[in-house]
Amino acid sequence: MEISEFQRLIEEIYFEKDQARGVDGTFRWFVEEVGELARGLRAGEREALAEEFADTLAWLSTLASISGVELSHAARKYAGGCPKCAQRPCACDG
Repeated sequence: MEISEFQRLIEEIYFEKDQARGVDGTFRWFVEEVGELARGLRAGEREALAEEFADTLAWLSTLASISGVELSHAARKYAGGCPKCAQRPCACDG
């Protein structure tokens, strides 16, 4: 599935609810989901990680949609490699 297809799917499922909740409320749900992903990563819960990554991606996608951002366009920032040094892999210090 392409990132734009995923964003459209999440819009179809959740856009009305998330738009009504607003950016601030939706951002809080996104942060909560990132926290669940962090706990899964720390605990090494391999089975749960795919689900947590999917949930985090879904909340990021809906947050982008209600903010008027197309994720496939935003991802172009990295098309040429590292945005700072333009290398693959990154050759920046640190």
